[in-house]
Amino acid sequence: MEQLLRVMNFNVSRDGIGAGEHQTLESPFGHAHPERLFAWAGATASWPMRTDPGGSRGLDDYFTRDFAHNIGAEIMGRNKFGPQRGPWLDHDWLGWWGEEPPFHTPVFVMTHHIRPAITLSDTTFHFVDDDPGTVLERARKAARGKDVRLGGGVSTIRQFLDADLVDTLHVAVAPVELGSGIRLWKTPDELLDRFHLEIVPSASGVAHHLFWRK
Repeated sequence: MEQLLRVMNFNVSRDGIGAGEHQTLESPFGHAHPERLFAWAGATASWPMRTDPGGSRGLDDYFTRDFAHNIGAEIMGRNKFGPQRGPWLDHDWLGWWGEEPPFHTPVFVMTHHIRPAITLSDTTFHFVDDDPGTVLERARKAARGKDVRLGGGVSTIRQFLDADLVDTLHVAVAPVELGSGIRLWKTPDELLDRFHLEIVPSASGVAHHLFWRK
């Protein structure tokens, strides 16, 4: 069975921006307040950080619940792992997620400055300096027959799109405009030479863009 490389529940603004400028420890998404992009997922019954009962069901909840289904490994860029640039100066930094990262799989962090792997609970972060094809090959082997999730950020997704390695994308387009930041696309039509596209609106105001290879 083919192992897919999947972009799942990736959030952008109506003007195609997936992260703001000036990322810091206190502002992982820069000037883009994440609640403006992720509110649809946080409102669902299946949101993993929900502390109170309730939450919405339906389409948004389906995508939130499906996030981990058949995923055996993740690939991410260094800026998704943390805000440091250049050589690692703080080896005590273990990522945004604390002692219990939400991945529960091997994670391959793409960086030009490799460091020893880190294991936190049932997640191991491997730091790799390879081209997208080589990283995907390693991730597929680690996934043991399951699919690989391409977690972002924007620049990493663009790298894999440019290498024609992505099989499916689910991009949730929020009804807000950010004006500046790191842009996934100017228009989703840019991907239609390689992908089919279905757009499914949600009652939350988000438009779910579903792409799959032609």
